[in-house]
Amino acid sequence: MDPLTRESLVDVLERRLQDDILGGVHPAGALLPPEQRLAEGYGVTRTTVKHAFGRLTQAGLLETRHGVGTRVRDYLRLGGADLLPMLVRHNPGWLADIFEVRAGVGALIAERAAVAGTAGQRARLRELLAAVADAPGPDAAQLADAEVHRALAHATGNRVYVLLTNTLFAAYLPLRAQLVAPFRDPARAAERLEPLVSAVESGDGAAARAAAQTYLDETRRIMVEALGAA
Repeated sequence: MDPLTRESLVDVLERRLQDDILGGVHPAGALLPPEQRLAEGYGVTRTTVKHAFGRLTQAGLLETRHGVGTRVRDYLRLGGADLLPMLVRHNPGWLADIFEVRAGVGALIAERAAVAGTAGQRARLRELLAAVADAPGPDAAQLADAEVHRALAHATGNRVYVLLTNTLFAAYLPLRAQLVAPFRDPARAAERLEPLVSAVESGDGAAARAAAQTYLDETRRIMVEALGAA
């Protein structure tokens, strides 16, 4: 049993302001009210507002200029992929965009891994595939599957692919429990993934790309159907 967490006023205010910003109550470029006025409106201290502003600035949603005030940052124009976990928590509709990028990037990674991967890296993929099949449950199978894709990214020899893979998995975290449907039967999950691993092992870039596309499209379909049913 996990211990219960106690939310501070800063936590509550941060989430309230975050929801208002992402929901369009405070649109990009909007100047927020002064800290003291916000503090009075929310019934908190100015220090609480200052801390909440600091967190949202660090998250990339606000920017403060001396003598001007605090504005909502145009995160869609200036932000990076590190915002995705927060955006998914606020609006699961972002998953459709993430799945599209996941399929495109995943296919490129598989193709490159087949061409550039070493014998040791290919052997490691087979070990990780076995871990998917032997997983004791869907959660463990999902995590084991993620390690296969991390290993594929490393096998490309391109560090940007590694970081992109990490970013996409981080974006799933807020809804990971709702995306477990393809892994409810670990043996079947490994069976779906096996053609991709085999194509990379063979060094056939075109086959690996096609296998990755098939795998990613199939798992996306299963996840979307499960989310729709929920």
